[in-house]
Amino acid sequence: MPSAHLPPSSSPPEDERIGDRDLADWRTDAGRLVVRGAARGATLVARLGRWSVANLALLLTVGVGLAVVWGFAATSAEVYENVVDRDGISVVDQPVLDWSVAARTPMTERLATDFTDLGGTIGMPVIAVVVTVGLALLWRGWTPVVLMLIASAGSLAMTLTGKDLAGRARPPRSLTVPPYETSASFPSGHTLNATVVLGLTAYLLVIWLRKKRWRTVVIIGLGAFVVAMGLSRVYLGHHWLTDVVAGWAIGLGWLACVITGHRVRLTLERSRRASPPGG
Repeated sequence: MPSAHLPPSSSPPEDERIGDRDLADWRTDAGRLVVRGAARGATLVARLGRWSVANLALLLTVGVGLAVVWGFAATSAEVYENVVDRDGISVVDQPVLDWSVAARTPMTERLATDFTDLGGTIGMPVIAVVVTVGLALLWRGWTPVVLMLIASAGSLAMTLTGKDLAGRARPPRSLTVPPYETSASFPSGHTLNATVVLGLTAYLLVIWLRKKRWRTVVIIGLGAFVVAMGLSRVYLGHHWLTDVVAGWAIGLGWLACVITGHRVRLTLERSRRASPPGG
């Protein structure tokens, strides 16, 4: 079975590092434990089929991660529901919404609406497809396609189940800029999906980019886009602030799981290549 603690390669391939950081170099005991567990589980499953241990470890890692993040989302929905029942809206959400309403002008409402549409049910899938195709061409491989499919599917599942679990009402329509939305408010789907799709885009781009300044530009630019997407939802009255914060938190948690799965796969693939024939 592949070792969970491999020494970093003297010259890892460019698509397996970010700058000088080797993605297959696990520097903590917790990280090595994740690799070891994924390798053992994937090895057992691989005996029943023809998939490689590395590919199965990727699916196993993100599958376990999805269960953990979904549990966090379900718990958060229950906690937020209890908080809102007491004083959540009056303490945090309502004052922020009132400030947003007071700050609106016809021009800012129009600009914010055009921007927030990029994260909707049409805008974000289009962005995801364009980005995935572009990244696949840059990488000259299927890795961006596979990772984006996994990330997007998990993001959509958590958005839908989170809304069903919480069933939280959106802000009053009298304080909302049309068009109105009818789905539950918690968590913010625009925010969660933008966090996952653009976060994964940033991760894949910083691997591909060789110059540090361009990696910094990508991280800051896409990070600002994700933050702005969430704030636009509050500004327009489509969500409470806590819905948006939950979208960021759940999205980052799921994104971390997908990235970890990718790193686990790289580690086990390198171990396989380094092993002697029949070893």
